[in-house]
Amino acid sequence: MPEITIPLRSHDEAMLVLGPYDRLAKLLRQSLDIEIYAKRGNLKLKGPAAEIDAARTRIEHVLGKSRKGRDMDLEEVERILVGKAEPAPKPVSSESRPQVRPPLPTGNSAPFHATHLRVRPVEPRNENQAHYLEQIQTKPLVFGFGPAGTGKTFLAVAAAVRMLRQGLVRRLVITRPVVEAGEHLGFLPGDLQQKLNPYMRPVHDALFELIEPDVFTRLEEAGVIEIAPLAYMRGRTLASSFVILDEAQNTSTSQMKMFLTRMGDGSHVCVTGDPSQSDLPHGQKGGLMDAIARLRSFDTVGVTEFTTDDVVRHPLVARIIRAYQAPSRGERTDEAPGGAL
Repeated sequence: MPEITIPLRSHDEAMLVLGPYDRLAKLLRQSLDIEIYAKRGNLKLKGPAAEIDAARTRIEHVLGKSRKGRDMDLEEVERILVGKAEPAPKPVSSESRPQVRPPLPTGNSAPFHATHLRVRPVEPRNENQAHYLEQIQTKPLVFGFGPAGTGKTFLAVAAAVRMLRQGLVRRLVITRPVVEAGEHLGFLPGDLQQKLNPYMRPVHDALFELIEPDVFTRLEEAGVIEIAPLAYMRGRTLASSFVILDEAQNTSTSQMKMFLTRMGDGSHVCVTGDPSQSDLPHGQKGGLMDAIARLRSFDTVGVTEFTTDDVVRHPLVARIIRAYQAPSRGERTDEAPGGAL
């Protein structure tokens, strides 16, 4: 069966032709009885020669308009590709209609499609988690803080991946402050990236729980998912992104201000941390609780405080946390954990 390749200049051109959730590709398959898919940054068409030629003409028409700077919405692209005789079902409201988005830099990576994200369903396991997820969905900036094992980071990552799949954001950015917890970074083996990997490993673990590792690798290579130290955020504007700051108890007040002011149009930001596990130098004021104190009265800012009752790890974890919260004999009780207010 004949097969041709149509070169693409970016993954966004693939999204333009294939449509949200490969919707336009499905319509083309039905209309012309061909196979169409993206491979190695290009489009592949397979089918009868006449049908392939017709599809190529329509696709090159769309790409030609786009490359001349023409701003096309989804309906116009659909009319060119499948014609008025094959209209797609219209959404219930204009607000829910997917739009063709401006280009997202991806280098030479393979195209990203929302259908690549086969996300494992995640449901809240207690009332506080449900409240936390609701805030993430309805407010642009959310703080989640409390003890380990309460699902702060995992739920934030799950919500972010879901928004990415729905097309509500174009990129997922996860960052952590690189603070040495009693061990010196310079003595770890390897280059800088290898030294940083252990700090970012918990984030990778959360993502691997939700999506397949090979899909994650493709999205990371395409720049759709980015995991980087907090220092790399300076000077950036993060628009149309879901941004997670994890381990925020290890930020200084100036670092937290720097991070929060990276927020761009169409972005959602979630800040998570455990004030009782700060690795900041003794006496240094932490940015997490300082930011919560300053911002929690804003109606567009959500704050969820987790407690040991919300721990969803092994049942023993909650008992361990309570044991460490209780002062041991001879321990001073007039000091707050480093970085906490």
